[in-house]
Amino acid sequence: MKKENLIKKIVKKDFNNELEAILEEKDYEENVKSLLLNLLYKIETGYKDVETVKIDIDTKEEYIKRLISIIHSQCKSIKIIKMNDNTSKIPQNGTYFIDKAKKEIECYPIERKLLYAIWKIGKKDNIVTNRYFFISEALSDLLNIGNTIDLVEPLRDFNGYSWTTVSSEIESIEHNLIYQNLRILVGNKLLNKWIYNKEIIIDYYEEFTENLKKLYGKEAKKEIIDLLIKISILLEIKFQDKKVLKYKKEKKRIETELKNVKDREKFVTKITNEKIELANKIKEIDTILSDKKLLEQEYKIRNQKLPLNKKIFSMRVLANTMIKEREKLYQEIKEKNNLLNPKKFVEYNKELKEKMVYLKILETEETDTELEKNLIKFQEIFLKCFQKKIKKAETKQNIINLIYEIRYYMQLPISREAKIYEVIDDKYLKPVILKLLNKAKEEKIIQNFTKNEEIFYIIWKEILSLRAIKLEELSFKIVKNKDKYEIQIFDEDLFEEKKEQNNVKDINLKEAGLKLNKKQKIFE
Repeated sequence: MKKENLIKKIVKKDFNNELEAILEEKDYEENVKSLLLNLLYKIETGYKDVETVKIDIDTKEEYIKRLISIIHSQCKSIKIIKMNDNTSKIPQNGTYFIDKAKKEIECYPIERKLLYAIWKIGKKDNIVTNRYFFISEALSDLLNIGNTIDLVEPLRDFNGYSWTTVSSEIESIEHNLIYQNLRILVGNKLLNKWIYNKEIIIDYYEEFTENLKKLYGKEAKKEIIDLLIKISILLEIKFQDKKVLKYKKEKKRIETELKNVKDREKFVTKITNEKIELANKIKEIDTILSDKKLLEQEYKIRNQKLPLNKKIFSMRVLANTMIKEREKLYQEIKEKNNLLNPKKFVEYNKELKEKMVYLKILETEETDTELEKNLIKFQEIFLKCFQKKIKKAETKQNIINLIYEIRYYMQLPISREAKIYEVIDDKYLKPVILKLLNKAKEEKIIQNFTKNEEIFYIIWKEILSLRAIKLEELSFKIVKNKDKYEIQIFDEDLFEEKKEQNNVKDINLKEAGLKLNKKQKIFE
């Protein structure tokens, strides 16, 4: 193993040659190939800084390997479309179009949008098992969109010299914020296993909830899941009009079902009749499958109703389809039988009521206001959980990683206009930051430059509000501007000063152990 790792370090992987070899096999136009190679070069250039800033992400090798794999196996056709091309499949107000079944991408000549489309085509639509009701779709969308935005970040925000985020370039501020919250809480590895899951039998939603419980406790897990579901539904309402109509239809069905279960006797009669109806359908399928003429007749009837692109190719395909339909009907009968069991009936009634709690979110009139309120609540519980991460941090490297994580978190946009550190109340941020910094002081990771906790917090909040890549290279000094004190922060890699406007009011420098105009290191 040691020898293997050494060889890997010595022999640098040439991803450019690997991508070029794949592109030679593809029937892409030259402008597409050029755009893809340029895109790869920019990712390679800036990825080291991404790893420094975000801490818990894929390695550059893992990231690029997966990207190239998607291009190789899931992008049969990529076309770059001119803005005025009327033949394009790109929707109005959109920038790209993907067809997962045909493995096709059409995109305007915008690198980050092409990267977004590639990552999106490489994902399964539904990654939460269907047993979680319509929540499956809402959560799948939240995670998939959030992960795709996350994967575009190395190209979008890092150029090898600086870290800059333009909020207007993020496809969805809300999806990105919640995804980054979850990545920091449960880790990149678990989310990747979930999103790129190939093991059908593993329920990663259950693993995710158990992980939350183990790390942050039963109560925190319940709060996180409850808010996560509400936010995912509100995001569907905001962005997915077609799905909302489907959910409203489901809401009506459940309202009717809740009325039915109130009368146990009528409910039993209803379920019994439904079972008889299902049994008759199974009998009808068996009759058709056992008679060649009836199967031919069914083949003609079905194809007459289907559009050209959905026609059934042969009677053998029809027979297989009908066998699957029969299996599904048997499963439905099994589910109906369960409902006749008194214990299962009680559970079913409870389940319907729980579903209605979430479906009532569809009645929300002020979606944006409700969404904003729940996003803020999520940040509050996130910060409570982050304190538990701090408590468990045992090594110096763990603590340094947490300082970087909280800095990255504070820089996250919470709206198009503002970042976390500009919106979240100090009563939530301050205890977290001070708890982390006090632990860092104890371990002699950072300088204990003042005994005044308030000044210490103000200076560090300014530090954590900066986008310097390496925090260890920063220093600061207190300067006087007319009758006010200000904090100036310096980055060794930059010639200019980083000056923040947060004034240090009513400060007694001597008492605080600080000197005017004295440049001081931040880390030990």
